[in-house]
Amino acid sequence: MRILITGANRGIGRALFDACRARGDAVTGTTRHDAGAGFLTLDVTDPASIRAMAEAFGAAPLDLLVCNAGVYLDRGEHLADGYPASIWAESFAANVTGVFLTVQALLPNLRAAQGKIAIISSVMGSQARAPGGSYVYRASKAAAVNLGRNLAADLALDGIAVGIYHPGWVQTEMGGTDADIDVATSVDGLLNRFDALGVATTGCYEDYAGRPIPL
Repeated sequence: MRILITGANRGIGRALFDACRARGDAVTGTTRHDAGAGFLTLDVTDPASIRAMAEAFGAAPLDLLVCNAGVYLDRGEHLADGYPASIWAESFAANVTGVFLTVQALLPNLRAAQGKIAIISSVMGSQARAPGGSYVYRASKAAAVNLGRNLAADLALDGIAVGIYHPGWVQTEMGGTDADIDVATSVDGLLNRFDALGVATTGCYEDYAGRPIPL
């Protein structure tokens, strides 16, 4: 299977890259800086970088695109005086616009393979779970869910399935050492979700264990 994973230089993205390569997939990762063999340079906030990545990837059919690159910039911000406009702009550029433009740039490759798109979002994007705080991250991940479900509707006729996934609260640099699960548990679960994804389940919003997340 030919796979491309954005944001594959560290954390869950890197673990997904390594796991896919270990099981024999033809996997390409992206990173903002040159990471050597198997990687393409990509800044998902830069449309020119996205176009250049797609050109470098070429015309090969793409079985699975994993949109993993993202940011969480509003930790520690306070409602009274925090959450500056720059954080909103940078977060949506990475977590939403970057996802859309990456899908758009690789759409010919996905159509050629009747491939799949996996968007790594978060349970924090669920509007049914709104405990307050982290306004920017929550809003951007909710937008990513909405984007994924609308892409699922439009791409179903092309045979392209779209799934939106919460990787769990994972012990990574972003998740911290107090997180619930280790990286291997998350990655094993996510790969199972990607393998199970099909047109019949397109638009699903679930966690790494396959549990549906309320919108």
